[in-house]
Amino acid sequence: MNFCTLFDSYYLDKGLALYRSLERVSKEFHLYIFCFDEKSRQILADYALPHATILSHEDIESEEEKLPVLKKERSKAEYCWTCTPVIIEYVLKHFPVESCTYIDADLYFFSDPRVLFDEIAEAGAGADVVITEHRFSQSLKDRRLLKRSGKYCVEFNYFCQSENSKKVLTWWKEKCFEWCYHIYEAERMGDQKYLEQFPKWFEGVHELQHLGGGVAPWNLGQYRLAEGSDIQADPLQKNAAQNFLDIRLVTKKDGMEFPLIFYHFQNIRYLGNDKVNINSCIHDKALKEAIYLPYLAELERVRSELNQRGITFEGKKSYASNKWIAFAQRNILQYKIRSLSDLIELKRVR
Repeated sequence: MNFCTLFDSYYLDKGLALYRSLERVSKEFHLYIFCFDEKSRQILADYALPHATILSHEDIESEEEKLPVLKKERSKAEYCWTCTPVIIEYVLKHFPVESCTYIDADLYFFSDPRVLFDEIAEAGAGADVVITEHRFSQSLKDRRLLKRSGKYCVEFNYFCQSENSKKVLTWWKEKCFEWCYHIYEAERMGDQKYLEQFPKWFEGVHELQHLGGGVAPWNLGQYRLAEGSDIQADPLQKNAAQNFLDIRLVTKKDGMEFPLIFYHFQNIRYLGNDKVNINSCIHDKALKEAIYLPYLAELERVRSELNQRGITFEGKKSYASNKWIAFAQRNILQYKIRSLSDLIELKRVR
């Protein structure tokens, strides 16, 4: 299982948590990490991660002459989105791999993703490319999200070495070079809405079916904890995350039970040094704490290590290149609280 991801030192805590979650659930993986600043590259090189190859943004920028120009025109987040198909292509081109799967740096694996690759293998030639649905509900709010963000999420995107797969990847890359902004349009939004065109224009595009791959705040409300899920471990224990790997969920609609493979911890926002707004989008306290507490404990452990290496983390973040939207994202959105139980005291996991 060959994965790639990208981040800079601001996301270094999440990137290390991602790597450690994979290492905890599987030894049969390799993660190609593209560091988007020198600080993150140096620190990861010092860690000497046995299942990782550390690369630099300069590796791709030296091959794609458009990137240095686009880098000046787009926000940091928009530039990272622009580079998503580029890093997948780079791994397929430069390393002896049969496939490469892009994963977001804020994913965390609770159990072995091999089951997802088994699904891909069973699909055969029908899965040269794999995309993952947001799996929005049919509520009015989610229909609006579908219109804004698209049917598919850039979070777990598989491409193999076939000519058909490379054709899809090249098309996606060229579209991202042409336009990749944090602006909601009918046919475009960042690098994401382009994925809706994959099944329309190309063969061999498979939608990931396993519900355990792609659980996230935007669909968590459709599930409940299954009886017997191991959620009683103390998150302060050194290996506490190991006790959370057997989390099973049940769909509210039809009672289908499945293991949680990975969760997308999108939009967690720290409120100073004492609290975090997890933005879970649900009110089920037991469910959110079963998933979020072990992850927050992992982040606190990683942050403590990185603080000793001179890395600190700012609570504010933004995506847009528009300065007014970016200001609101950096200074207002962290205080948007949907549920009081989304506010978690960090002393609980330290």
